[in-house]
Amino acid sequence: MRRAPRADRRTLIRRLYFDLLGLPPSPERVDAFVSSRDPRAYEKLVDELLASKRFGERWARHWLDIVHYADTHGFERDQRREHAWRYRDYVIRAFNEDKPYNRFLLEQIAGDVVAPDDPQAVIATGFLAAGPWDYVGQVETKSPVLRRAARALDLDDMVTQVMTSTIGMTVNCARCHDHKLDPISQREYYQLVAVFAGSSRADRTVSRSAVARYDARKKELTETLHRVALRIAELEGKALDLADIVGGGNGFGTGRKGRGLDPRTGETRDGRLGGLPGVKPGHFATCKSEFIDGVFVPIAGDTKISTTSLIARDLPANSGKAWDAIRNGPVASQFSTTWGDLDYDAPGHSMIGLHANAGITFDLTAIRRGRSEPQAMRFRATVGYGGRLTEPSAEYHVYLDGRLKARGRLGRNDAHRLDIPVPSDARFLTLISTDGGNGYSHDQISFGDPRLSLAESPALTEEQGRELADLRKRRQMLESELESLAPPPRFYGIVEETPPEVHVLLRGNPETPGEPVVPGRPNLGQSDGRFGGNDMPPGQRRLRLAEWIVDPTNPLTRRVIVNRLWHWHFGRGLVSTPGDFGHGGDRPSHPELLDWLANELLRSNWSLKHIHRLIVTSETYQAQSHPARSSPVQDTVNGATQGEDWVARAVKRDADNRLLWRMNPRRLEAEAVRDAVLSVSGKLNLAMYGPGYEDFKYTEAYAPIYEYVTADSPELWRRSVYRFVVRTTPSPFMTTLDCADPATLTPKRNVTTTALQSLMLFNDDFMLRQANYFARRLERDAGGDVDRQIVRAFRLAFARSPDDVELQFARRLAKARGLFHLCRAILNANEFVYID
Repeated sequence: MRRAPRADRRTLIRRLYFDLLGLPPSPERVDAFVSSRDPRAYEKLVDELLASKRFGERWARHWLDIVHYADTHGFERDQRREHAWRYRDYVIRAFNEDKPYNRFLLEQIAGDVVAPDDPQAVIATGFLAAGPWDYVGQVETKSPVLRRAARALDLDDMVTQVMTSTIGMTVNCARCHDHKLDPISQREYYQLVAVFAGSSRADRTVSRSAVARYDARKKELTETLHRVALRIAELEGKALDLADIVGGGNGFGTGRKGRGLDPRTGETRDGRLGGLPGVKPGHFATCKSEFIDGVFVPIAGDTKISTTSLIARDLPANSGKAWDAIRNGPVASQFSTTWGDLDYDAPGHSMIGLHANAGITFDLTAIRRGRSEPQAMRFRATVGYGGRLTEPSAEYHVYLDGRLKARGRLGRNDAHRLDIPVPSDARFLTLISTDGGNGYSHDQISFGDPRLSLAESPALTEEQGRELADLRKRRQMLESELESLAPPPRFYGIVEETPPEVHVLLRGNPETPGEPVVPGRPNLGQSDGRFGGNDMPPGQRRLRLAEWIVDPTNPLTRRVIVNRLWHWHFGRGLVSTPGDFGHGGDRPSHPELLDWLANELLRSNWSLKHIHRLIVTSETYQAQSHPARSSPVQDTVNGATQGEDWVARAVKRDADNRLLWRMNPRRLEAEAVRDAVLSVSGKLNLAMYGPGYEDFKYTEAYAPIYEYVTADSPELWRRSVYRFVVRTTPSPFMTTLDCADPATLTPKRNVTTTALQSLMLFNDDFMLRQANYFARRLERDAGGDVDRQIVRAFRLAFARSPDDVELQFARRLAKARGLFHLCRAILNANEFVYID
């Protein structure tokens, strides 16, 4: 059968641009290519586009379809995944870098095992967590039956995604019984389940070592900054704020207002608490802050108040109950923060809130560590009652190295001023609140403006003045470095847990477990696929599976990916079922070609760009998609009679073009249509990477509400691959144009033709605004001449100039209805949304 003639250069450059970059070529680039006399102009154009940063953005979208990536969980709650985008960026980078495909798969399945200190390899495991996740079924439900069912579905999603995307096998068909078509038993399916049984989806940091390095550097900077700040305070005579220390600061304003310490555990608490369960009166809990020795809930009589042997004696009886945390600021539900005319929660003031019963001990030795030498200080504060009761109710107690220095019983109208000398050798300062034995309701004790200051204000020498100036500069440098110190990136991926024993589930029911299994893979006519026993760590299980998938002797992996590339370039693969290479799928139209491409991938060190280059430089790819009817041929072709038109014969013999005698015309995907609209209007924002743009209003609720808005600002004009994808509330514009449903794996998109698509492209607010921007661009580019505007519009949208008839009709429309309506019509033309 004769192949269609080679397409002209204008057709080829537009075809290549959309195929490889997903964007239209500029008129200037079209002209340069068409007019080039270089015999290798086409090959050089291919290399240029494969090297473009836009290549990864285009081809990442295809892969994200396969792994049903989205930025929300899906299911009933459909909560946000704030850090899922890092996996999407990994895929873009991998395609741009032409990461060897075997390495690409290995990292996505077991990157945290093969390269635990490589952030990109660890982020790659977001592949396993890309699909939907049932928050209600796995977290909120109290039913163990529902929890087991949700977990079974979760593991099935992981198994299905890995095996379908990599080797094109529908192993999930064996969940309830042996596969009806392929040699995959139910037992082998559950061996795969065992591979992922120790893996759960969650937000996580990139690596433990990165966290350790960050924590160590942050601690070093914080401690140095504290010593510098303390020395500055010593020279300036500035007081140290103990409330700021409770808030995680250094005593000079770096703490967070509202942050507190749980008196049961010493852990940091940001959210408000109520009555605390599990209180153990008398238990002393240490804290991470180097300036706080610990916290506790006091008991009557003697209470341990330090990591040393210090005891607070003769404390009054109390209820043994506690409320909220010890706060930098008021405690939860505090009635008042004002004593007299002064509000200690106002700017410029501070307070430590201790709802009875609670105690905190400050480490004075650590606080003094930055001073040139130990000096006498004074502890000053105004202690008041923040509850509703008028009569004295709660009590406060102040100890210095276990010796009582102040005590009082307070009601609504009471406040005591404290001014306590702190000797230079004092080690611990303890503040305690108790409920007075009448219950702990409303017993809110607060220490307002709790300050440690030098007993005497210093007089600076000339040398100390220079030291102070140097220290202030150093403090500024340390603060800048601390502020710029970014924590290790978080991403949505998998975390490991102790894997349970996995059983074959009779009829797929988690409530009817059968025989136990060990981690393994399908045999597929090969050797026994079991990896080892149940003592194998979760990461090693995934690694063993990944190694089998990318083994050069496993031809399925290579056949599947080269077929996917062929499918995305031609609109149909050599195997028309790209997600099913089993007996339920289609047979290859060109089996020798499929095997040759698969072997070529191996010979090229698994380079996908090499396969792209082979495909797009082939005569088949460069053929016309709509060959004009040629002159009658004079010879016999495949038995046809002389004079018969060859196109008619080809259509008669192969109407579906399975033999590839011509190129297939294809409609652009939803993302490419949107990106092309933005490109020709001049509004496309080419900023790469980072969190996705949100073209919706978000309302927090039990089931969050995503209400879409018109993308009419630069941050919303980024390429569609950077869209924040919501599973249960898809974008109406994108969905109408057959965008992939992220709730399911999409190896091949549906292509429909509906009236709704035409209406959406013609009337959607986004399209109307972009048509207006397109018109303004034409006025800028071509001035006021209507014919020049029309030519520019055609060249931007179609990569060609209008013919005489088109120019005549376009001129008539532009003059009668305005340039906006012409642009609106062009953006709705078939030629705009179709390649060829």
